[in-house]
Amino acid sequence: MNKSILRNLTVLALCVMVTACASLPDAHKIITQAEEKSSPPIITSGQGPLTVAQSQKFLTNLGVTDALQKHLAIEQTVTGTPLVSGNSTRVLHDGTQTFKAMFAAIKGARRYIHLEYFILEDIKSNGVRLSNLLIKKRREGVAVDMIYDSFGSSSTAPSFFDRLKRARVEVLQFNPLNPLMARTGYAPNSRDHRKILIVDGSTAIVGGVNLSTTYQSAPGKSSGPPGLSTAYWRDTDLEIKGPIVVQLEKLFMSQWDNQDGPPLHQKNYLPKSYNRGTEAARVIGSTPDKVIPDYYVTLLSAIRHAQKRIWLMSAYFVPTDQQMDDLMEAAKRGVDVRLLLPDKSDSNMAMLIQHSHYHELLEAGIKIYEIHNEILHSKAVVVDGIWSAIGSSNFDYRSVVFNDEVDVVVLGHSTEEELEKIFKKDSSKARQIDLMEWDRRPIAQKMKETFGPLWVDFLESYL
Repeated sequence: MNKSILRNLTVLALCVMVTACASLPDAHKIITQAEEKSSPPIITSGQGPLTVAQSQKFLTNLGVTDALQKHLAIEQTVTGTPLVSGNSTRVLHDGTQTFKAMFAAIKGARRYIHLEYFILEDIKSNGVRLSNLLIKKRREGVAVDMIYDSFGSSSTAPSFFDRLKRARVEVLQFNPLNPLMARTGYAPNSRDHRKILIVDGSTAIVGGVNLSTTYQSAPGKSSGPPGLSTAYWRDTDLEIKGPIVVQLEKLFMSQWDNQDGPPLHQKNYLPKSYNRGTEAARVIGSTPDKVIPDYYVTLLSAIRHAQKRIWLMSAYFVPTDQQMDDLMEAAKRGVDVRLLLPDKSDSNMAMLIQHSHYHELLEAGIKIYEIHNEILHSKAVVVDGIWSAIGSSNFDYRSVVFNDEVDVVVLGHSTEEELEKIFKKDSSKARQIDLMEWDRRPIAQKMKETFGPLWVDFLESYL
């Protein structure tokens, strides 16, 4: 048997044993307790926090409803991080646009570059290789520090990292699969699923796009599985400029310290940041080390307080009972709930579980669209035309219980409108699932889907 396959199977077996011990917290109880403790949402700018009256005026001018303000107060209590105004945002479509933006940001670096990725490979953009660009910037005196997940990047050639190390790039492996290399305790099931690029404390890119050669295929070149490696991967990232980048910087530095990384190249990684736009944002760094899964609770609160619409796109739709209940309850009270999901995946189990929920969701009035001829890998949601989130968290159990994730909540019309445009465009070429037609699918398929959810606690969704 191939050594790589054997190694991954061994890790998978260990993960299965550990998974059985994990349990979900009662998010609804947490939301209720947070609401009781919450205070009016406070907005912070690059110059410091606004007063309660100034924050209220900011929210009123944006058109934030009373219901959404209640959610923002809960979100503030749960996450403990401020909502920061004065940011400019740009939604990035797929790997080609994202890589172009990443390489442009790296080329413009003057002080430092930070990367934290689940999959980190020697990608290229417009003929330029990432390794060559990073080494060039290092020779120019720019500090380069990177964290990569040992499982996600297990197929990356060691020579890539060795070459960067020789160029004095600091390279840190998150939770090594080899127990002899573990620095902070052996945790094979705890994975760093984040995707973060930070340049000079002023520009950041986050979302679902890994630094993977998978994204180098062009649209329309593949019809998807089989042959996932050559399929076109559909994804979404967010470029942010402004004071919110400091929150991402703090998250990166905390991860570096938690992994017992060597001293970083510079000490001043938190420069004073100035307003760059009109969007308010909040960074949510989820980790299994915390009792409360911040993004999970935040998203459920947003769903529970939605009044008009919830449009959600997810690469892996393996919802918890709480997520299912809140989505269906929102639809039953008249909220326009739409799901954009893949019709093919690199995880057959995820697809079975996804399909097992369709009847119940459709019966509740939720619209489901399956995108085809592409591998959907986006993780984004828009609520009521003003609240949106983009990040690395899937709508699944693993993202809640085991992964370190990063998601950015944006309060503003620009980001939300861009995401809605993407959703509408993708939905127009997707297949909308019809309840009566769905119920006529073969009995054999229904049986597979019936037993699929029994394995939900053992599902491994690593991309």
